[in-house]
Amino acid sequence: VEKGVVFISIADKLLFKSGSYLVSDRAKEVLAKVAKVINDKPTFECMVEGHTDNVPYKAKTAGSLVEDNWDLSVVRATSVVKALTSAGVSPLRISAQGRGEYLPIDSGSTKEARAVNRRTEIILTPKLDVLLKSIE
Repeated sequence: VEKGVVFISIADKLLFKSGSYLVSDRAKEVLAKVAKVINDKPTFECMVEGHTDNVPYKAKTAGSLVEDNWDLSVVRATSVVKALTSAGVSPLRISAQGRGEYLPIDSGSTKEARAVNRRTEIILTPKLDVLLKSIE
């Protein structure tokens, strides 16, 4: 929690197999628990951000849905959003965003640094209309 915003960061190793955007069954169990947290905060909006490391993603087939790291981060975020909405989060309260490799936590080039950068962040923020009313 920082300045009224709740950050939940999940390593992609828990959510996805390498190079995949399909949410694992184990991750769906974890995300169902996160959905309860989100639903317990009805005055908060939810954004899911996907992040990758800086190793170039190679598309498996021409014309693939995922052609690079930025695509992978967006599709992974969307997959998490779908898992959360399947677990009961209203689609009106949630959005997906991909950051690719452009917002790393660790700027190093080690295997460990790359692993830290591959993550999905779930960010809960107060709804602006509710926040403005509380300020008034």
